[in-house]
Amino acid sequence: MSKEHHMTSKPRKAPRFATAVAMVALIGAGSLSALTHSATPAFASAPMQGGYIDLVERVSPAVVTIEVVKEASPSQAQSRMHGQLPEGFEEFQRRFGLPMPQMPEGGQREARGAGTGFIISDDGRIVTNAHVVDGAADITVKLADGREFDATLEGADTATDIAVIKIDASDITPGLTHVAFGDSKALKVGQNVVAIGNPFGLGNSVTTGIVSALGRDINAGPFDDFIQTDAAINRGNSGGPLFNDQGEVVGMNTAIISPTGGSVGIGFAVPSYMIKSIVTDLTDDGKIDRGWLGVHIQPVSEDVVAALGLDKARGTMIEKVENDTPAAKAGLRKGDIVTAVNGEAVESPRDLTRMIAGDAPGTKVSLTLLRAGKETVVDVTLGHRADRPT
Repeated sequence: MSKEHHMTSKPRKAPRFATAVAMVALIGAGSLSALTHSATPAFASAPMQGGYIDLVERVSPAVVTIEVVKEASPSQAQSRMHGQLPEGFEEFQRRFGLPMPQMPEGGQREARGAGTGFIISDDGRIVTNAHVVDGAADITVKLADGREFDATLEGADTATDIAVIKIDASDITPGLTHVAFGDSKALKVGQNVVAIGNPFGLGNSVTTGIVSALGRDINAGPFDDFIQTDAAINRGNSGGPLFNDQGEVVGMNTAIISPTGGSVGIGFAVPSYMIKSIVTDLTDDGKIDRGWLGVHIQPVSEDVVAALGLDKARGTMIEKVENDTPAAKAGLRKGDIVTAVNGEAVESPRDLTRMIAGDAPGTKVSLTLLRAGKETVVDVTLGHRADRPT
């Protein structure tokens, strides 16, 4: 969990990072409805008219540029001074938008960078990537109309790369335009999407494309479930919204795969169903509480499929049950195959991890199991995950 930053939220003039951004290559309960209510209408149900022109006119005022300043480590500063790339550059190429260190006049060590965010409430709450604001000593939000505000960090979840920041919108007239979340689970491959962000520090830029794939696992973390899109996403787009054709946010642009560091048509967005859940928790108390079973799991092998006479591999197999855990107390066993959680199908170990972590500690969940070839249902009261396995 990133440390909360206490700063005054008021209009200000912030340093321009045009040069710095051009060098950027370093690429988890309040009610959610309370986050999107406003006298200024969101665009959840407004039909698209006039093609992308109308959509962009309606939603782009809610997309903001985020500029950060943080202290650079001596090794980072020295690397920049000697023209060397810092350790971990390959990771930064994949996760765009992280700040590159700069050495300002006078030898003061600091890093500057920029990313994107989107406003989800008229009181100034903004969603972005956790890696955009990680370790920031100073966060500045620049609205589409050019006004700039200091921001505070409400909370961040590095496991899903989601953060919530806030500006003081009490004196903003008219009220802030904000956007609403759509249903990412309703997305179909081939569906049109629109990305808006701050590539290379240019400010709000619009790109379009389609949903190329769903449910992508790019080994970014234990909860990977990315939307893949061919809409152009570049350095600085990190934290920006991915819209459906109704102007609803269905994802947050987070990563790219690229041999050059620029867009080659393979971008990834965190789905909105995940963002909504994490934002709700972060807004409540600034931290994420995840459920935990206390088991080690593995995919169902073809040998197991054949031995049990299954038509195909499905679910995930329990390889080990830890002692004195929720799973042990509920009677789960090694060899059990979990096929559903609360009736929702489990297709892989990643599915089970994500479903269990999506419920709060203390929640009772029903696991559908295949045990010695027979289906059974076991209720488990979840513990607290922290950083432990499923």
